[in-house]
Amino acid sequence: MPITLLVAGSIATLAAAQQPPQEKAKSGDWVAPGAPGSPIDGTLFHAQVLLDVAGFTPGVLDGREGSSFKEAVQGFQESRGLPKSGELDAATRRALLDQNRQSTVMVKLTADDVEGRFAYPIPKKYEQQAKLPFLGYRNMLEKLAERYHTTPATIVALNGPDAKIGVGQTLRLPNVVPASRDYAGANEKQQMLLNLLNVDGRQPSGDYIVVDKSEGLLKVYQGDAPGEDGDTAAGKLVAQFPVTTGSGHDPLPLGSWKVTTYSFLPPFNFQPDLFWDVSDDKAEQRLPPGPNGPVGVAWLDLTKEHYGIHGTSEPQTIGKTESHGCLRLTNWDVVRLSRMMKPGFAARFVA
Repeated sequence: MPITLLVAGSIATLAAAQQPPQEKAKSGDWVAPGAPGSPIDGTLFHAQVLLDVAGFTPGVLDGREGSSFKEAVQGFQESRGLPKSGELDAATRRALLDQNRQSTVMVKLTADDVEGRFAYPIPKKYEQQAKLPFLGYRNMLEKLAERYHTTPATIVALNGPDAKIGVGQTLRLPNVVPASRDYAGANEKQQMLLNLLNVDGRQPSGDYIVVDKSEGLLKVYQGDAPGEDGDTAAGKLVAQFPVTTGSGHDPLPLGSWKVTTYSFLPPFNFQPDLFWDVSDDKAEQRLPPGPNGPVGVAWLDLTKEHYGIHGTSEPQTIGKTESHGCLRLTNWDVVRLSRMMKPGFAARFVA
């Protein structure tokens, strides 16, 4: 399978080339953000950006309301001592606006934003993926969308389908630009990913996490980790991420575990016998690393064999589709979690 570097062009053209396919926008159909008919609700979009920056991520930033947004608001409200209504009420708006950050920022694109090893098309079969040297982004637009915690379609909606992408071009993007890129203490790969995915170097430290299957959330707390009979929410909530937690075939392993080691840009050993939806007569494959690999850009290993917390190639599906038992976050959230937590932290999984 070829690796293709897609050159500069219109963002609508690259969005149309995405897999799964995006609806191709036409110049005459575009409506400016905030105007009637735009798919982006300006107030909601601003709140999503502020929640993301505060550490209570609502999933991809797209200006659309959904369950992940309400849960993010509830988490933020709890962290600020506000009633957990899940509504964007006046007190919650004021608390969010304390960050003094606009919803979007005009970015003159650099090599960090749009250059890299791109892979297109990405084959569906694992044995064909194994032949690739790197499971990179499909094109510049997909890389840019992940860097700014959004989707290709949202970038088109923000800029119009005729906008150009490439080094030196300027686009309007979600304002998740870090206040600090000081990643002291991180290893080389981790630093590269923190920078790539616009994760602020200054993160609150966490002591333990709680994953609630019924909520589809991973919560980060400060304080003493609870025992088996302890109150899982006894600590101070400092961050919260939407998470995919398994399936009926591979359920979330309830109980107390440790997260021991981190691996960044790991290859993936595909073992058919561990996948209920794959024929056992398939051969094992060692898949190359990359953001479009099965585990995304990072793997945080659990003391439960074959289980880990990892990234994803499809951030828009977090909390909406099943996994093969592991805990799946967006790539930017799993890297952010690795910045907040020291290896060996406690993890409690509850129903």
